[in-house]
Amino acid sequence: MPIIVNLDVMMAKRKISLNELSERVGLTLSNLSILKTGKAKAIRFSTLEAICRALDCQPSDILEYVNDEKKTMYYQMCRMRIR
Repeated sequence: MPIIVNLDVMMAKRKISLNELSERVGLTLSNLSILKTGKAKAIRFSTLEAICRALDCQPSDILEYVNDEKKTMYYQMCRMRIR
């Protein structure tokens, strides 16, 4: 998928756990985990707003469009190494 979710990167930069973000945003751990792993099919603007508020960031810090499928795979492979 050409949309890359960088939620885990922003969480690491802000030194915030999934549990803490869940409490701040008001989402279940399960739903945040689905978003964080890039398995979500959609996100509501209200959810994106709450996450950006909690992490003090912009939507572009969390979501990234990658046009080339090879680049998408490269980004995903790099992120797997980080985890």
